[in-house]
Formats: sequence, C-alpha cells, structure tokens
Amino acid sequence: MATFLKLLRWVVERAAVAVAIVVIALAAYGLWLFLRANVDFELQRNELLITLTGERAQIREALLDVGQRLQAKGEEIAAEEERIRRAEGVIERLKALESTWDRLVGNPEQQRANREQMQRMEQIKTEAKGRIETLQREQTRMTWERNGLEMTLGRLDVRLQEAEAQKSRFTEYVREAWRQTRGWIIAALAVYFLGPTVGRVLMYFVFAPMVALGRPVRLAAGPPVVMPEVASSRVSLDLALPPQGRLWIKESFLQASDEGLKRRTRFLLDWRIPFTCLASGLVELIELRNGTEEEQRATLSNQANPHIELALVTLPAGAKMILRPSFIVGALAETGGRLVIRRRWQIWRWQSWITLQFRFFEFSGPCRLLVAGSRGVRAEVLSRRERPAARRTNQDATVGFSPHLDYRPARAETFWGYYRGMNPLFDDLFSGEGVFLCQEITAAEKGGARRFWAGLRDGVLRVFGL
Repeated sequence: MATFLKLLRWVVERAAVAVAIVVIALAAYGLWLFLRANVDFELQRNELLITLTGERAQIREALLDVGQRLQAKGEEIAAEEERIRRAEGVIERLKALESTWDRLVGNPEQQRANREQMQRMEQIKTEAKGRIETLQREQTRMTWERNGLEMTLGRLDVRLQEAEAQKSRFTEYVREAWRQTRGWIIAALAVYFLGPTVGRVLMYFVFAPMVALGRPVRLAAGPPVVMPEVASSRVSLDLALPPQGRLWIKESFLQASDEGLKRRTRFLLDWRIPFTCLASGLVELIELRNGTEEEQRATLSNQANPHIELALVTLPAGAKMILRPSFIVGALAETGGRLVIRRRWQIWRWQSWITLQFRFFEFSGPCRLLVAGSRGVRAEVLSRRERPAARRTNQDATVGFSPHLDYRPARAETFWGYYRGMNPLFDDLFSGEGVFLCQEITAAEKGGARRFWAGLRDGVLRVFGL
C-alpha cells in the first residue's frame, strides 16, 4: 500500500508540473501576443468574417456554374445518343428493304440510294459516338472540379463557424499561443519526463565508468608514520583541557564547562583561511583557555539536533588527516599554539574537473579535532596486510581520510539506488594503508526545492574541499 501511495504521489506531482509547464508557456506567449497586437481583435475578426463570406459566395457561384455546365453536357450527351438511336432505326429499315431480286432485276438506282443513305447513317453514328466520348471526358473533369469546390466550401464553412464562435479575445490568444508554441511545449514535456531518465542512464553507464578508470588521488607518499586516533562518537562528549590548553568550539555545541576556564569570542578558527571558515560555519567560536595549573573540563553536545554525535580525532606529532571543515565543530591545541592546516590543490587532474573536487585540507598534529556526524562518526582502518585492502563509502558521508590512502571515485553499486536518488553517482573508494572517517547516515533534504538547493550548496562546498 505504501509503495502504491508513493507511486500515486509521484504521478500526481509529475502531472501537476506538466500542467504547470503548459499553462506557463501558454500564458507567457499569450501575454506576448497581447502586448504585440496593434489592431483591435474585433476588427480582425470582422475582416476575417467578411473575407470568408466573400470566398464562400464565390465558391457557391462557381458551384452553380459547374452544375449548369454539367447539366448542359448531360443534355448534349442525351441528344447525341438520340441521334445514334435514330440512325440505327434508319439503318435497320434500309436493311429490311434489301433483297437479291431487287439488286439483280428490280430498281438498281433505289438500291444504290439506300446504300448511300446507310453509309451516311453509319457516319452519323460514328460522329455521335466520338462526340459522346468527348462530352463524357469534359463531364468527368467538371465533376472533379465540382468535388474540389465542394471540399473547399466545406473547409470555408468550418472556418466561418470557428470565426463566428470566436467572440472572446482570451480564447483567441490561447488558440494562437497553442498553435505557435505546441512544438516547444511538447519538447519541454518530453525533456521533463524523459530527460532525467536518459541523463541518469548516460551518466551511470557511460560517464561514470570513464571517470572510475582515472588514476587515484594520493596526497602523501609511503605508509603513515603515525596513525591518528579516533574515539567512539557520542551524543555528549566530556573533554579535558590540560594546563595552558585552548579549545575553540561552536557556541551551539558547548553545553557546560568548568568555572576555571576563561572565555572569549574567536571570530574565525584560522585567519589564514577566512572564506573557508565563513563557508563552513567556523565563525564566532567560543575560545576556552585553561589558565590554571589543573586540568579543567568541558561538556560538549549539539543543543538543537539530538541525532548529531561527536567524535574526538587525536593527531599525535607527525600524524596527518584530510578533513572537510564543514564537519569540524571544534579544535583543541594543547600547547596553546595554532592549528597547522595545509591546502592541497588538485586542479590539473581531469578527475577533479569531473567530480568538482579541487581542494583538500590537511590537518597536522599535534592537535585534537572535534567532528560531528549524523547518528555518529565511524572510523574505518585499512591495512595492506588485511583483506580487503580497499573499501568504499557513500560520497555524501565521507568526513575525512588519511593522505596516505589512495582515494578515487567509484561508480555507485546499483543503478536503481542512484536513479531513485538514494545514492550519489559516485562512492568514495579508499585503498592502501590508513584510516578514513564517515558519518553513520547521510541526512537527506526533503522536498524538491530544498533538495535542489541543498545539492547545489553541497556541490559548491565540494569544489573547495569544504
């Protein structure tokens, strides 16, 4: 039942959008016709009625003339047929008068006269038959002419009836708009109904395999010297700040803190990357500094969304991690120093242009980073000594990865999942030795418009590695 309701809702939504396309197109073109019109509609209609009425009268006169000529031809044919019948009657009577006695003993002159008359009668028959054939051909042509005039008269009557019925300017504009734009409207509807399917088929079966053949991205050579440490994610995280340690945290994630911590506002997490901080929300952070000689504690959790969990990523000295800043909610520098962030550009790779991912942010230890994920953050550890040495994850769920891993896009596992929007076209495929982080689930935006703008926003953030 639920599947049927979803299908019904999909059909209703598609039908509503199709109707909206037709209405908007007709309204726009009709408005253009209205603004372009320089002659009064009623005057145009009256002129059309006069023209059609005049043409109709001419056609009727032509039909009457053809009818009269056909009647005359019929009378001529009847007269010629009467001549033939009379000539045949004379010939029969003359044949009855012929006899051998009359030819040999009787009146030879009379017989000669009879034969001459018979010859004249035969000539009359031949001439009459030829005349009849000529008249019949002319009669056939006149019949064709009459049929053509009758068809023309029928079309004129239809046009005249339509013109007489067009008493509304609105109706006329709608008809004219449909006549002028129906090809474009049909093409737009075909693109709307068939375009997404054709596009997704081409993207999945043609475009994606070509992209997957490219060389993977690897931002650091050799195996990792020190592996980062990723704690289990929790809804609430109790964090210890050592003496002279500083914590920068988004205000919405700070739940409680010890009174011994000094607070102040930090407008940007790192002033060297101001636009990145603005785009990823790392602005107006709360800075907590432990100025005492004792350990102080702070409790962190998301105050607005209970489905967001926090994970602590510890980078010892020499450890490195590629992270998307939009998942970072806080950072802790134990020595009071600043974060070491390196921007890694990948502009000259054709895969970057296809997947629109040009920049990566590399964080170096020692430091601790707080990352947030929907329903938690999971760490996947890969090793060349274990199988499998490669693992894929949903591209929208990827939080970060070790720069020593080979990173490449891989086509989504099933076409149906991609076609229905359940998975993006590409998954992230990692291989080698290292660790990568991903959300437990991806938060999908509901609603067509919201999903569109969310996808556009995520695409722009992905370009800059956010």
